[in-house]
Amino acid sequence: MINGTTELIAHIGYPTHTFKSPMIYNPYFEHVGVNAVVVPMGCQPSDYPNFLKSVFRLTNIRGALITMPHKVVTVGLLDEVTPTVRVAGACNAVKRTAEGRLVGDMFDGAGFVRGVQRKGLNLQGARVLVVGSGGVGSAIAASLAGADIGAIGLYDVNTASAEALGQRIQTSYPEIAVSTGSNDPAGFDLVVNATPMGMNEGDALPMDVSRLDPNTFVGEVVMRTEMTAFLLAAQARGCRVQVGSDMLFEQIPAYLEFFGFPTTTAEVLRSVARLRY
Repeated sequence: MINGTTELIAHIGYPTHTFKSPMIYNPYFEHVGVNAVVVPMGCQPSDYPNFLKSVFRLTNIRGALITMPHKVVTVGLLDEVTPTVRVAGACNAVKRTAEGRLVGDMFDGAGFVRGVQRKGLNLQGARVLVVGSGGVGSAIAASLAGADIGAIGLYDVNTASAEALGQRIQTSYPEIAVSTGSNDPAGFDLVVNATPMGMNEGDALPMDVSRLDPNTFVGEVVMRTEMTAFLLAAQARGCRVQVGSDMLFEQIPAYLEFFGFPTTTAEVLRSVARLRY
């Protein structure tokens, strides 16, 4: 029930028909008795800078979830951002402080990192490989860099993209050994596919899976299907895996904490979600 004391979380992007967050957050808020609602707001890129400022003039706004195509431009519209945002070059959560400052963070990567950690992977000093340096790959790399890893390998078909991401990591985390230009998964503790490759059977895979060590943990970002052809190939090598949808459910507790709501677990969110794929 929406009433006069309901707080709003604006879910801003375009188009809105792909949005899944309202079908996770809103059942959760109902479940725990929080008087808040996530509202999809379709906003074209040309209108977005003014709209973001305007929506935060509402007195009952608690925050905003930012999605495509606005994550990159948001960074330059805020008063303050986290190191994760600076490395990722994108932002997907905004809140207003008591002083009226707009503060942004990035949780795409946090969901991935929380997921692998909850599955028992120790990231301290770990060697990780992230294949794909686009929006989601950059976010995952940024969160991994903030999780006390020892070394990171970055690969993208757009070499300049991987190198630029590597530079941003090196600037914020000079203690991490950064390498670019190779998607060979041999010798890594964690390997992440942050590309659409290897989604379906018969697809070209993002790396040579025969080079995967069975002790390597393998993660995926694709959500269209749970076990992609890439994950099945990694699992056949004996690797532990994380499916793409885990990243979505694991990042929501981080969002809740950022906005100051009661936090929860991915299991609770999955149990109450009303998703329609």
